[in-house]
Amino acid sequence: MAGIMRSLLVLVWVFSIGLGGGPSIRAETLPTVDFVLVDKSERSLWVYSQGKVVHRMTGLRFGDAPQGHKRFEGDERTPEGRYTIDYGNPQSRYFLSLRISYPNAVDRAFAKAQGRSPGGDIFIHGQPNGLPDDQRVAGDWTDGCIALSNAEIELLWQIVPDGTPIEIRP
Repeated sequence: MAGIMRSLLVLVWVFSIGLGGGPSIRAETLPTVDFVLVDKSERSLWVYSQGKVVHRMTGLRFGDAPQGHKRFEGDERTPEGRYTIDYGNPQSRYFLSLRISYPNAVDRAFAKAQGRSPGGDIFIHGQPNGLPDDQRVAGDWTDGCIALSNAEIELLWQIVPDGTPIEIRP
């Protein structure tokens, strides 16, 4: 159901903006994404289709404490490891967002052994609602999420289906 809703929202968006008056993008020209790679040290995100990079995004912003793997709720870290894109959130406080499946079973077990919560609700998202589209919040400012420009998350929203694997490297 979330996939259908996302497809409908993309169609509404495509028709509402007219794609800047340029040639329209046909659905069949968009790549079928099957993997997303994030490298925290390079502050880059690569989108893959059939083993080939189809998009690269740079200048990513992370949690206030970007070094290291997220372990606990409130630690301001961005997770590292293999997860999936669960679903898209069109009602995000940060333009659009794609939820990452953190915490996984290993993350939950580690936090439980420490008597703590692993946290959750980690997303790839745009900028805060109300910020002009061409502006970005400076520095690492999220609570553990991955922040992109609004144009970048809009592109990911169109081409990354629910269930896509994502790997986040240190």
